[in-house]
Formats: sequence, structure tokens, C-alpha cells
Amino acid sequence: MKIICIGRNYVDHAKELNNPLPKEPIFFLKPDSSLLRRNRPFFYPDFSTDIHYEVELVYKICKVGKNINKKFAHTYYNQVGIGIDFTARDLQRKSKEKGLPWAIAKGFDNAAPISPFMNISEFTDLKNIHFRLENNGEVVQQGCSSDMIFSIDSLIAYMSIFMTLKTGDLIFTGTPAGVGPIQINDSLEAFIEDRQMLKCKIK
Repeated sequence: MKIICIGRNYVDHAKELNNPLPKEPIFFLKPDSSLLRRNRPFFYPDFSTDIHYEVELVYKICKVGKNINKKFAHTYYNQVGIGIDFTARDLQRKSKEKGLPWAIAKGFDNAAPISPFMNISEFTDLKNIHFRLENNGEVVQQGCSSDMIFSIDSLIAYMSIFMTLKTGDLIFTGTPAGVGPIQINDSLEAFIEDRQMLKCKIK
């Protein structure tokens, strides 16, 4: 099972980090050991002092595919959930300064809290799924699938050129603006529409 994460897929988020807008999807991988399920707490690791939250819609692949045509991409997923892409921003910054890969900043243990999944049949319009993240009861991020630079169908078609997508693979589709640092004792809650999907206490 792969966890494929998309970078810079919302215009405002790319701007807030002073990154150029991509002409093609940017993606990276997290290991399955980064998943944090069932609303378990996240324990702040000793190797970083600047971990940020990034809330994202997550799609689950439902069948094997390679070189998928965009017009058929919608048949390769049937569930959507929400996740948080925790990023050790200090480690990422050091890696970028040296021109090195920054998997260390994204792929550490429990860096990907994930919610249960909803069947896409529960949505009337898959192109307009609203989601948000609250920290200690305050809305810190909110987005809509319509704001993605690259839609989920475009992402599936593009990524399947390079790697075979398999049943159970997860696609984190990028984060909207508003990312920020977490602190011990913070309480994160993620919503799809008005349904609370995910809770994560920082310890």
C-alpha cells in the first residue's frame, strides 16, 4: 500500500510558502508506518521543534491501474476521507537548503493521521466537497475540492504513468492555505462538509 501525497495543489497554499505554481502535479510518498488511525494522539517527536498541520482530502484507490486515461480515472476510486500531512518544517527547510530530498520531514512515524472513509455515493457533487480543520475549536484551514489545481482524476491519470496504482493506495490531494505549527495539548478536528471525521490530540 502506497501513500501518495500531492504538493502545491492549491494556489493560496503555494503562495503562502512562496512556491511557484506547478505546471504538472508534484508528488511524494509517505511510508505506511506514517499512518495514525482511530483518533489516536500524536506524540510530538524529539527530532523537530516546528511541526505543521496540513489538512487534505484523501481518496482510496479501489482497483489496480496503470497508464489510466483521465476519462476512466473516476472508476479507480470509490471512497474519500480526510487526513493530516504533518510536516517537520525545520527538517524540510534544512533539506531544501542543501538540495536534498525531504522525505525525513514528511515520512516519520504517525505523520499521517487518517479518518475513516465515506463512499462517494454520499456526495451530490464530487467536484465541490468542502472540508476544514479546527485547532482548539478555531477554524485554521478550509478548502473545497473545486479549488484544486489538479483534480483527483487528473492526478490519477498523471501518477499512473509512472507507477502502478493498487487497491488500497491512498492519495493525499494537497492542502489549502492556513498551515501552521502544532503545540503540545492542541486538539485538531477535521471535517468533511459538517461531519466530524477526525480528531487528533497533540501530546
